[in-house]
Amino acid sequence: MKDCQWGATLHAHGLLRAGFVPPAHIRRLQDYLRLRTDHISSAAAHVQHMQKALERMNIKLHEVISSLTGASGLAVVRAILGGERNPEQLLALCDVQIQRAKAQRVKESLRGTWAEEHLFALRQALASWEHYQSQIAECDRQVEALLPAADGDDTPPHVGAKTKPHKRPGVNAPEIPKLRQILAQMCGGQDLTRLPAHTEYSVLQIVGEVGTDLTKWATEKHFTAWTGLAPGSHQSGKRRRSVRRNRNRAGRMFCVMARSLARSKDIALGGFYRRMAARRGGLVANIALARKLAILFWRVMVKGTDYVEQGLAKYEAKVLQTKQRALRRLARELGQQLVPLPTTT
Repeated sequence: MKDCQWGATLHAHGLLRAGFVPPAHIRRLQDYLRLRTDHISSAAAHVQHMQKALERMNIKLHEVISSLTGASGLAVVRAILGGERNPEQLLALCDVQIQRAKAQRVKESLRGTWAEEHLFALRQALASWEHYQSQIAECDRQVEALLPAADGDDTPPHVGAKTKPHKRPGVNAPEIPKLRQILAQMCGGQDLTRLPAHTEYSVLQIVGEVGTDLTKWATEKHFTAWTGLAPGSHQSGKRRRSVRRNRNRAGRMFCVMARSLARSKDIALGGFYRRMAARRGGLVANIALARKLAILFWRVMVKGTDYVEQGLAKYEAKVLQTKQRALRRLARELGQQLVPLPTTT
């Protein structure tokens, strides 16, 4: 019997549980967002082609400024393709802060060979990048058409007075007006951007993968296991070994969000990541932190839990109390007595 026949037989007897399939409108949103992600990856490849063409001409502009596709970088690249070769004139196209802090470095980075074949490669790479930017903009319009209309009030519903300040969206974030308010309406009045590392774009991507009804997963453990973030185990008799779980798109998104907390200063989850990374390494710490973010997402969507940031100092104090409690327990088991050191003034 083939695998498909065996699966059909089990399904006929009601012995198979259905997998998760999001609703139709979420699937449409998912397709647009995934296509948009593919366009972003393709555009990034053409940015590398622009950098390669500049390197072949001995132009080091992309090593001096932060982004070649920013306002200053694009202005300089278009001027070069227009025939401008004077470093002083090219520097004048950059931002004022670049002119003030990196004037000499920018001028030195703009002295090259200007070979025709490399200029041709740069022109084609820029045209391809601009093409994908127009494709991304069209995807944004389709996504905006799928989302519900925003209410008149700019404040998301059921949001307390103590909310973190609104951050500037990322480079690849969609240009959709009132996206934060729209997401809060879709999520039953819950503002998920209050959670650590949850931006408007990341919340939109996760909603496009899992939808807004997370009661499909009975517990938070079911949800983290479905995303592939929970540790897997295989037991056969007395033998027990770990099994590597494959993370789906939602699980990979939580891992990307977790990486942004690695260098946070005042967030408790950032302290958890650094503490775990010192013990088990960065990869294990990233997955462990991503699992915590997935749990917070599930709790807010299902239980309506309000997240309150405790801060790094309170987390470190709690870790210290845990260590002291473990040390006292070990001393009791060994029949010893702990004597605290005198504090120095």
